[in-house]
Amino acid sequence: MDNLLLSEMVVFARVVEARGFAPAARALGLTTSAVSRSVARLEAALGLKLLHRTTRAVSLTEDGAEVYPGCARLLQTARDVQSLAGRFASTPRGKLRVSAPPVFGELWLAPKLPGFFARWPEVEIELVLVDRVVDLVDEGFDLALRIVAPDALAPGLVARRLGVMGYVLVASPGYLQRRGRPATPAELASHACIWLGYGAFGERLQMQRDGEAPVDVQLTGPLTVNNSAAILATVEAGLGIGLVPDFAAAAGLRDGRLERLLADWHFAGGYATRGVHAVYAPTRHLPRKVRALIDHLAEGGTDAAAEAAMIRP
Repeated sequence: MDNLLLSEMVVFARVVEARGFAPAARALGLTTSAVSRSVARLEAALGLKLLHRTTRAVSLTEDGAEVYPGCARLLQTARDVQSLAGRFASTPRGKLRVSAPPVFGELWLAPKLPGFFARWPEVEIELVLVDRVVDLVDEGFDLALRIVAPDALAPGLVARRLGVMGYVLVASPGYLQRRGRPATPAELASHACIWLGYGAFGERLQMQRDGEAPVDVQLTGPLTVNNSAAILATVEAGLGIGLVPDFAAAAGLRDGRLERLLADWHFAGGYATRGVHAVYAPTRHLPRKVRALIDHLAEGGTDAAAEAAMIRP
């Protein structure tokens, strides 16, 4: 036998089940002649006569009765696979491997997950928080969240923008009582500032207000650190004025632990507004579980903790 003739075996079982070529053809969406030819190919490949054919009905030969149970199992297996595929297509389920930057994953993504699991309880997520760009294919990730400018997205990936993220200047009420509140960017030079000290970030800020020329500000202060959560901890403790992502400062601003400064100014350069993107490898059929998580994040989630750290659409 040149091939396994699996489709012919399934057609044969369907003919026996339907008790005729015509009803089997209707069930399979084929012509009666196509069904007849399929059974004939199986008989020729096996060297056996499987069916007695009359103008009114078909019946199994002795050899056909021996062959039929195995073909019937194949037919049932095909139905089971179709049913399973249908369930997976309609209901998100299975395991998702997701990557995100550590602070963003902790403060923005993680609070949204309870709402996702409440909606889709058959999905499991392995969340890996790493401060680097992972290789989705080589490292086996279904999805990654990245905060970058659109032209900085890796080529060859599909990206959906979830929103935008900007940076804000914040300080604790206690610090502002001791040192006063800066009214202009220039006054930051006389304050203790805390900022990100790596990559495109630096101590020089370019700030601009609508309709005005940009101004350069030289930050000075006791601490630079490569983690926004650490900046927030020192700012809330009263060490100085912190420059942090808006999603990271959201809870402290809401609770009164932080106050925002120079809110009518925005930043350029390394601290310019960036897009928040969900990225995944190209595929003809995006798994329902991946689409469900992306949609949930794009909608903003449903729980109050997540809303407190909302990025802007």
